[in-house]
Amino acid sequence: MDLTDTHCHLQFDKLSADLDGMLERAQKTGVNRLICVGTSLKDSLRAAEIARQYKSVWASAGVHPHEASKFQADFAKKEFASLLSQPKVVAAGEIGLDFYKDYAPRLDQEKALRAQIEAALPSGLPFIFHVRDAWFDFWRIFDEYDSLGGVVHSFSSGIKQLNAALERGLYIGLNGIMTFTKDAAQLEAAKQVPLDRLLLETDAPFLTPEPHRGQICEPKHVAATAEFLAGLRGESTGELSKATTDNAVRLFSLE
Repeated sequence: MDLTDTHCHLQFDKLSADLDGMLERAQKTGVNRLICVGTSLKDSLRAAEIARQYKSVWASAGVHPHEASKFQADFAKKEFASLLSQPKVVAAGEIGLDFYKDYAPRLDQEKALRAQIEAALPSGLPFIFHVRDAWFDFWRIFDEYDSLGGVVHSFSSGIKQLNAALERGLYIGLNGIMTFTKDAAQLEAAKQVPLDRLLLETDAPFLTPEPHRGQICEPKHVAATAEFLAGLRGESTGELSKATTDNAVRLFSLE
């Protein structure tokens, strides 16, 4: 298999202590490309540094909605735009709205989302969107801008939101949630994602797939998600692996 983990956090403490070993383990399971995704300005810089260290790693820069209150528009927008021009930074994200836990006030989340969209648009880079219990407001904001492309990361909704994302030309990122969810609507949506719009991810160190629950999630675990989804969707793992890697290379311009 030739797999791509389009969303992991190698800069987080649970993974950063053994980058060499983790990447070696990933390669042994066929994971040959990884995108290290930023969640704050500080760790986005670290993600870019890791990408420069390793041939198989690329990075994204963004401020997660949980961190939205720390995003001071004037200064932060300049720093954010600078991060997007770093070598091997291939996306803006993860950015979005998360109304599930409301770690940041909703107005702050909307302001940070808008500021990052506006700062990133001139770069032409795709976006990595995080949306949790906030679809109505997310689509309201998304539809105010032209030419937004990218992926809905960690998609775990149903057919309605899947169709809304596909109609807007977005890719769909699926991860270990699919291997342990009991929600039939989520699984049905996963079956319906067109193969040319599907991306695989781990969200490592979170969301470890079955049968590895209880372990720290690593990029190598994208292989377990690939095998599960291939069975769910009636595809071979080779077919799903090739298509999702082709999609990742195309969307993120991975060389």
